[in-house]
Amino acid sequence: MAKGGVNIAQVCNDIISDVRKGVFAPVYLLMGDEPYYPELVCQAIVDNCLQDYEKDFNETICYGSDVTASQIITSARRFPMMAERQLVVVKEAQQMKGIEDLAVYCAEPLESTVLVLLMHKASADKRKSLYKSVQKNGIVVDSPAIRDYEIGTWISSYYAGRGLSIEPQAAALLGESAGTDLSVIVAETEKLLRNLPEGCTQVRVEDVEKNVGISRQFSVFELTRELSLKNSAKALKIATHIGTAAKFAMPMAVSALYTHFYRILKYEAALQKNPRMDQQERASILGVNPYFLREYDAAVRNYPVPSAMKVISMLCEFDYLGKGGDGATLAPDQMLIELTAKILNA
Repeated sequence: MAKGGVNIAQVCNDIISDVRKGVFAPVYLLMGDEPYYPELVCQAIVDNCLQDYEKDFNETICYGSDVTASQIITSARRFPMMAERQLVVVKEAQQMKGIEDLAVYCAEPLESTVLVLLMHKASADKRKSLYKSVQKNGIVVDSPAIRDYEIGTWISSYYAGRGLSIEPQAAALLGESAGTDLSVIVAETEKLLRNLPEGCTQVRVEDVEKNVGISRQFSVFELTRELSLKNSAKALKIATHIGTAAKFAMPMAVSALYTHFYRILKYEAALQKNPRMDQQERASILGVNPYFLREYDAAVRNYPVPSAMKVISMLCEFDYLGKGGDGATLAPDQMLIELTAKILNA
């Protein structure tokens, strides 16, 4: 069973690994606010459950709005024809009237039938019989919505799973554009990978900007640059622009700013320890291209250790407020402008 609090990606990978080996549960309930993983598992089952020549007589794929629970029960109780199993898939299952009536079948499902109930951005009531029956006799995938401030980490993990690395700035930029819709991120990734040079395994900010069609003119990364330089007019202009964007999320912006100022603080500590480091050593400590060293050198001058610590403290406070913490009185766009002004005055 998969539900919130576990690694949903790993759970789904395990299920997909099983179905590719021909190991199926008699019933699957695929649900949750984030549709990417339920749909991924459903497609894997459809692709692997039957041979092409078996599908004509043994595969039923329908939509919840077009069928009744009694019709699905009748289909599920049929025996396969010249095949080991049959497959019954109900997409948009949350639209089925009387869906709870399926609990009777799910309490004693046929081993020769694979029944898949796929809900789109919806969930079964966990207090009722259908959920409990599938939980006992089959597999439940409960895919929670991913939070705004988790998307950068998810992107990095997704790329790593595909044998790629992506710069944190590039992951955040992709997340800033695509939002938290994982299917959109996957689609944009496919487009990006088709345009990368053969054999390329590292995705940079420039790759995302060029192939996903994102402009950095008004992005959080330009904001960090202008804050590093303490260019007040440009920083406030950028903050005003990105704060009013349709997909703006305060937690994601705070996360990017925190990463930036944490690097500044780390860089300052390293310079105090060894002020004679060469360019490559300094770039290695920051984890950036040497091209960006000038920006960080300026940031160190503009934000000595006490100021950098003050900024990090502010960011922790605004992270809490941006996630709806007590005391949040400003709209997200105004909150970003206020945070930017406070950083400039640190």
